Amino acid sequence: MDLAYIPSPSSGVIHLGPLPLRGYAFCIILGVFVAVWYGNKRWIARGGKAGTVADISVWAVPFGLVGGRLYHVITDYQLYFSDGKNWVDAFKIWEGGLGIWGAIAFGAVGAWIACRRRGIPLPAYADAIAPAIVIAQGIGRWGNWFNQELYGKATDVPWALKISDGVNRDSGLYHPTFLYESLWCVGVALLVVWADRRFKLGHGRAFALYVAAYCVGRAWIEYLRVDEAHLVLGLRLNVWTAILVFVLAVVYIVVSSRIRPGREEIVEPDRETLGKDGKDGKTDDDAAGTSKVKIKKADDTKSAGAKDDASDAEAESEVETEAEGSADAAAAKNA
Repeated sequence: MDLAYIPSPSSGVIHLGPLPLRGYAFCIILGVFVAVWYGNKRWIARGGKAGTVADISVWAVPFGLVGGRLYHVITDYQLYFSDGKNWVDAFKIWEGGLGIWGAIAFGAVGAWIACRRRGIPLPAYADAIAPAIVIAQGIGRWGNWFNQELYGKATDVPWALKISDGVNRDSGLYHPTFLYESLWCVGVALLVVWADRRFKLGHGRAFALYVAAYCVGRAWIEYLRVDEAHLVLGLRLNVWTAILVFVLAVVYIVVSSRIRPGREEIVEPDRETLGKDGKDGKTDDDAAGTSKVKIKKADDTKSAGAKDDASDAEAESEVETEAEGSADAAAAKNA
């Protein structure tokens, strides 16, 4: 008899009166809200303005959801497009299935679009929100607990996860990989915050550190999972993805620190001086007016300089005349 284990919810749906709220969707939404809140605090601390993170998330979050779902559907296409499967299920995101690799990649595209419109350097923004993103991942992982999915190998450890019988799963005690990854994400967030304060990371290096550290834990956790996955040279596809992304992140940290040391001093310019595309908002007429003012000032300076030169020449002439008069007077007296 097992005396200690983590129970699984009997249902993945939370009912708020007549409204059903799926646990997986709730965890994703909660993670987004926490990420925006904490990301906003870090952005302000970096010199940005309140509300900017929320504005950019309007672009980044939808892109991330689409990218995460696309990665999952493409890498696990047999779940939706093989014989006996219904391809419509590929759109049922509330049933689970978001690939973090696609979510981050597409989310970065959405963030880049929003940052470009506001004249914000994407690397600086990524550094500020990196810990917030990984915390959101840790919260989102609890959605797998509600759905009783993505658990690990069978085990008898006291913190084992109890899984009930269901579609494509057998009852038993398994490694709670959702919990492992959630705790790992918290550790990665603490690491990035500490390193950012200690070394003043900039130009995307804090974000790259988050990516590298997450990949280390993800590769180990992926090894424990027993759900169906494509194998490449004996390793799960996501393990290879984690290895590749880890190498790229480390290379970026090394190269970036040599090319662009330090961190950005200005992360968000004043909105009043920016146009719709994030560039200088001055019109051609404004520029022409500014040029005319500069030319007028230059002419005034030249005129003032010319007057000064004339005054100096006149003064010198008077001094010379007085000197000559004194000399003549002295000569006449001696004579």
